[in-house]
Amino acid sequence: MSNPLPDIAAARLAAALQALYDRPQPPVPWRDGENLPWDEPAFSQRMLAEHLDQSHGAATRRLPELRALVQIMAGWLDLGEGSRLFDITCGPGLYAVGFARRGVAVTGIDFGPASVRYARELCAGWPVEIHQGDVRQMDFAGRDFDAAIYLYGQFTVLRPEESRDVLRRIHASLRPGAKLLLEILDDEGIDKKDSTWWYTDQGGLWGDFPFLHLGERRWDPESRAIIERFFVFNLENGEMKAYGLSDQAYTAGMMREMLAEAGFRNVTVHPAWDGLALKDAPEWCVYVAERAG
Repeated sequence: MSNPLPDIAAARLAAALQALYDRPQPPVPWRDGENLPWDEPAFSQRMLAEHLDQSHGAATRRLPELRALVQIMAGWLDLGEGSRLFDITCGPGLYAVGFARRGVAVTGIDFGPASVRYARELCAGWPVEIHQGDVRQMDFAGRDFDAAIYLYGQFTVLRPEESRDVLRRIHASLRPGAKLLLEILDDEGIDKKDSTWWYTDQGGLWGDFPFLHLGERRWDPESRAIIERFFVFNLENGEMKAYGLSDQAYTAGMMREMLAEAGFRNVTVHPAWDGLALKDAPEWCVYVAERAG
């Protein structure tokens, strides 16, 4: 009797290829690519490994760059010993522990269970508390933090209306005069061309099995948003998993307007981290704004 697994795998692969062929085209941001499954335990664990991998800076920057950023942010945000910082999407706590070593008390929030667990272990013994949760639902109103940071473009993976609401939630968590630092992709440097790619690999973010990865990137000029879709074929069993990531583009004028609507003022803009020696600095634009009274 023949082993039925190859037939099952072939049937799965055929169904996956049909689903790929039938995918909506052109894709609509957030509808056809909501977001990566940050809170899925297995995905979260694989993402943590990417955060901690010092061979690249694709999830969290390498430690020498991270230390330089902590120093410059402490200056921009007027953070000294005894200050209280809100670290939004704190990941595995690498920035949090860096600030804690400078005497800053840090409260962090992140969606990924593996990163939260690691951050709590890393920051044990330091003045750091880490919460697991969705920033769209967080409520730290009245905590009167002295500053907040929201790094690595995580602000722009939210729908614009969600981002506006998150800004209001951050505003409610800060004391009057406190500062918010937002890092987002620089609108002038965003790749607004459509593209596709493929590669094969085993292990890493997409799974611990041999796979074929097909990807596509589309720019939606009407919504000014990028949508990326990733199709990962398990070459052992024929299954396919589809992932999406949408990213909103904001000009400096749009950001100033959003921050003002949320109750922030005195916005300063720092393209490319003001020339700080970061490998990816040209991709980013940093906004520092003060909470109005």
